[in-house]
Order: sequence, then structure tokens, then C-alpha cells
Amino acid sequence: MRNYLIFLLLAVACNTKYSREENTLAQIEDHEVMKYAVEGKTIYEKHCGNCHQNDGMGLGKLIPPIKDSDYFQASVHRTVWIMKHGQEGEIEVNGQRYNQPMPANPQLTPLEISQISTYLYNIWGMNEGKITSKQVEKYLQEKPGF
Repeated sequence: MRNYLIFLLLAVACNTKYSREENTLAQIEDHEVMKYAVEGKTIYEKHCGNCHQNDGMGLGKLIPPIKDSDYFQASVHRTVWIMKHGQEGEIEVNGQRYNQPMPANPQLTPLEISQISTYLYNIWGMNEGKITSKQVEKYLQEKPGF
């Protein structure tokens, strides 16, 4: 029985499909990035996951995806700004047009936004590293060029 449990644990641990697709935090190796990302995942799921979905795939033609999104990947500055201030008007994501307003989240602190950003920009094959509160505060001072 004991050998069976060890084998089962090893099989799950070595299953790269599981760790890459199901547990996107598994690819983060930096301890500081991981601390921010773990908190960011929780905050993302609370504030963003209902629309963008916990897997980042969005809601069809209504809400754009974040995962593998050219619009998202193009600018951390713009993403941070949108998290705090929201966005209205048509955008194009991966060739698809979206025109659903994203509400502002004025209650999110720079630390929370940095944690969400660190999480999102270090999963799904991205590796931006830790996005600090100081960076977020700087991004929030100046509206990015959309």
C-alpha cells in the first residue's frame, strides 16, 4: 500500500500536463514572485474571475480573454491602469472586437494590483517577474496611450 501511494504521488508530481495547465503557479521558480502571485491569484479570483474566468479565457464574445491575449501582453502599464480605473469603448483582442465596459476597481490598493499583475504576468508561459507596488503607483500616475 505504501509503495502504491508513493508511486501515485510521483505520477502526479511528474505529470507536466497537470502542472502546466491545472496549476499555473507551478512554473514560478522565484520565491518573491511566488509570494506575490499566490496572493494575486486569490485577489484575481475574487475581483476578476467572474468575468475573465479563473482560467483567463473570458466569456465568449462578451468579455475578452486574458490568457494568450495580445492586448493584455502588450502593456503592463495599460493593464494596471485598467484594473484600477476600468475601460470603456471598443478594443480588439486576438482579432476579435469587444465593446463591453470593464468597471473600475477603485478599492484595489497598489499592493493588491501588483499582486494580481505579478500573478497574471507570470503564468500561462509569461515570465515578467515581480511587479512592485512602486511600479504600480508610477503606472497609475500617468494614463497610458491606448
